[in-house]
Amino acid sequence: MSITLTWTGHATWLIDTGAGTLLIDPFFDECPTASMKAAAVSCDAILVTHGHFDHVADLVAIAKRTRARVYCNWEISQWLGAQGIDAVQPMNIGGRTAVPGGTAKMEIAHHSSSLPDGTYGGNPAGWVLDVGRVRVYIAGDTSLFSDMARIGFPHDGRRIDVAILPIGDLFTMGPDDSLEAIRMLAPRIVLPNHYGTWPPIAQDAEAWAARVREAKLAEPRVLTPGESITVSTVAP
Repeated sequence: MSITLTWTGHATWLIDTGAGTLLIDPFFDECPTASMKAAAVSCDAILVTHGHFDHVADLVAIAKRTRARVYCNWEISQWLGAQGIDAVQPMNIGGRTAVPGGTAKMEIAHHSSSLPDGTYGGNPAGWVLDVGRVRVYIAGDTSLFSDMARIGFPHDGRRIDVAILPIGDLFTMGPDDSLEAIRMLAPRIVLPNHYGTWPPIAQDAEAWAARVREAKLAEPRVLTPGESITVSTVAP
């Protein structure tokens, strides 16, 4: 089996699991690097890492139009409810739930979280997805933290197939810390995001990829907004 991941820019992803499409952190219309507009997005579920505007700017509009269920923490679920969104699955750190094509586990992240109107956004999070028999770790906005070794440990004999990590620095980990994160996570493939959207988080992603290859940590793939990668199942 296989899944297809499409980076639309910044920290927004569309993941076709074969049983539905997951949208991660919808940020389109105000994103200067986005490959598409919010009105063109089709999805079956929406997963949110935290409440900052560059991760939820188009959340309400897309959720209303598509009626896709939103998976998020309790605080964001309450904020969505106040705006008329009732197809919501509230969760908290450590919880796991079914999503189209498999399961999603909410993991810790070290960051902050407030919603665009200043409402408290609860704890930031990452996601571990087991979808289409492929394991994907979406770190969300985070610094480096030691529990990445736990997240990457193959408790069930399976490793992380794809890790999506921020490399922009300033607001998240940068290239140096991301290399240590890759060492702990030990994924097959690593994809960078949360960089290049604005000058303060500009990075040379190809130079980052060269460092990952030189250290033989994983297979780095640098996508351009709108580009996709298909990842197939491998035996444990």
